[in-house]
Amino acid sequence: MQPSVTQEQVSPQNDRFPAALFCLTAGAFAIGMTEFVIMGLLPNVASDLQVTIPQAGQLITSYALGVAVGAPVLTVLTHRIPQKQLLCLLMIIFILGNALAVIAPNYSLLMASRLVTALAHGTFLGASSLIAARLVRPEKRASAVSMVLAGLTIANIIGVPFGTFIGQYLGWRASFGAITIMGMISLVGIFFLIPKIEQSGPSSLAKEFRSLINPQVLLILFTGAFGCGSMFTVFTYITPLLTDVSGFQEHSVTWILVMFGVGVTLGNIIGGKLADWKLMPSLIVTFTILVILLVILSTVLHNQILTLLFVFLWGAAAFGIMPGIQIRIMNLAHEAPRLAATSSHSALNLGNAGGAFLGGVVITHLGLPYVPLIGGAVAVVGILGSILSYYLVEKRALVK
Repeated sequence: MQPSVTQEQVSPQNDRFPAALFCLTAGAFAIGMTEFVIMGLLPNVASDLQVTIPQAGQLITSYALGVAVGAPVLTVLTHRIPQKQLLCLLMIIFILGNALAVIAPNYSLLMASRLVTALAHGTFLGASSLIAARLVRPEKRASAVSMVLAGLTIANIIGVPFGTFIGQYLGWRASFGAITIMGMISLVGIFFLIPKIEQSGPSSLAKEFRSLINPQVLLILFTGAFGCGSMFTVFTYITPLLTDVSGFQEHSVTWILVMFGVGVTLGNIIGGKLADWKLMPSLIVTFTILVILLVILSTVLHNQILTLLFVFLWGAAAFGIMPGIQIRIMNLAHEAPRLAATSSHSALNLGNAGGAFLGGVVITHLGLPYVPLIGGAVAVVGILGSILSYYLVEKRALVK
């Protein structure tokens, strides 16, 4: 039986990240694999299930929509479940969804398995962020959240190429089998290593909704959505940008994406440390750097060396904002943060979808080289949102 501990008992005793935190990272890693590995397996899935590539692509779209809708809905339905038990339940849903993908005999059941898995995505990451922040000292909360999110970024560097390799040689079902095993490992770690953290009071759905519709929380959710929108305006079309504009060979793109993933991971970790130091100033500066990098990237796409450099730096800046966004939401909704923390992933996924759509419009009407420039323009909205949030909260508090 796991001991019960309170926020005060957990945080002050840990100068280093506890082992329990890495169980949450492992869970995020598995979630990152199941979200992104399908991109490298679309031809295999389409051929095996006798559907078109665009139909197979709907497996990606449906997952994103499942995350956007499922996170707040599942959080509402499970708001009375203690956080550790909730994490276990979510990982069981995740395991079942991926196991269904392994045995799915047709496209419809595979689509259903993706929707089931998506339900766990946002709620797991939101609950994991809340627990991670309670496992460390208060001054390390953003770094702890960045460790959870690092599971997603590391999945892009290691998990997705590995899952794609397995799928190509053993069949796409084997990839989902490997993800199912990863989910089981995470579940065991969560069950045995995550302490049972006592809640300060009974969970109130009314409080959760009030926290979510707080104008300050909505503003930072809006800001985060534009941050993700900026990233996916460009990232969705990174392959044609690299091949058609920069002149890279197709076989080089995989390694460039790995390099991009390394930049994303480093940016996520650095962003967490900066957010622990100066949350809103670092967020404003990182958004500004993101805009500058995207503008420069749009001008150097015909130079392969500079393109590599700025793709790496852009990845670092794009994900450097994420820990700060999550901690800001948790701080503003501190009285009842669960719904707001999980809804952030809904907002971010809506930003992903909007960015991908906008990038397609830009390609149609302006051309590929303009995509990074428009991505930078989207990030400008993130700067304005961050500045407004800082002014409305911190600056007003100083005036008072």
